[in-house]
Amino acid sequence: MFIQVTTLAENTASWLGFLAEWGISILIDADGHKVLLDTGRSIVAAYNAIGMGIDLSQIDKIVFSHGHADHTGGLLHLLKIRRKPVEVIAHPDVWAAKYWRTSEGKYDYIGIPFPRQLAESLGASFCLTKKPVWISDKIVTSGEVPMLTEYEEIDTNACVSENGEFKPDPLRDDQSLFIKSDKGLVVILGCAHRGIVNILRHAQKLTGIESIYAVIGGTHLISASPRRMDSTITELRRFGIQKLGVSHCTGSNASAVLAREFGDKFFFNNAGTSTTIDA
Repeated sequence: MFIQVTTLAENTASWLGFLAEWGISILIDADGHKVLLDTGRSIVAAYNAIGMGIDLSQIDKIVFSHGHADHTGGLLHLLKIRRKPVEVIAHPDVWAAKYWRTSEGKYDYIGIPFPRQLAESLGASFCLTKKPVWISDKIVTSGEVPMLTEYEEIDTNACVSENGEFKPDPLRDDQSLFIKSDKGLVVILGCAHRGIVNILRHAQKLTGIESIYAVIGGTHLISASPRRMDSTITELRRFGIQKLGVSHCTGSNASAVLAREFGDKFFFNNAGTSTTIDA
């Protein structure tokens, strides 16, 4: 099976002429389907797609990895350009009132930056479910990811507002995309808030496939402790990953460590990067 993974938006850009922003959007072309995981923060994903000659009207499904603005804010721009209906798959918590607690103790809104009704008026229909969604026989969303490792934790600055009170956000809506291939699983991460190792173990259990060939996307190791980094690297080696393309919330320090540890299996997956997997 031929798999093409193209990053439309990310913190950095691979070539002059591409835009970059804090956020992510990754287009997956596999098994006869074109699926967009996340839409970036603003117009960047749409702008870069046009520059790469990508026909946005051909996208079959959009998946929101979770309800933060840097993963959802570009949806309206994409809808206005494609001018045809599209289903958006997400967890019900994606519409929660999400905030980030700053070092000064303030709460900044970081949830979806537009009302649901506006997106629906432009052609979006939302499939909200906690369970995995099989887009094809080989492509599935993760659904809710269990928190199993003792060293992977949700960032305590992530909060939700409920009845006027700020509470920790368990980020149950954090999900990824799994693709079955002859070489093993290809895992596309949005932000991996619930832990990259938790996600990969869940992918194995959900699909029944042990081998993980490629992992691409945001790993949320930006603030990982040395202990968490060491444990994560140990587990990633055990998975036998052959391609590790990191993005967005990985952070420069964690990226440098992963580059050192995984050598030519590692790459920076930024805006404009296109990865072909002939599997």
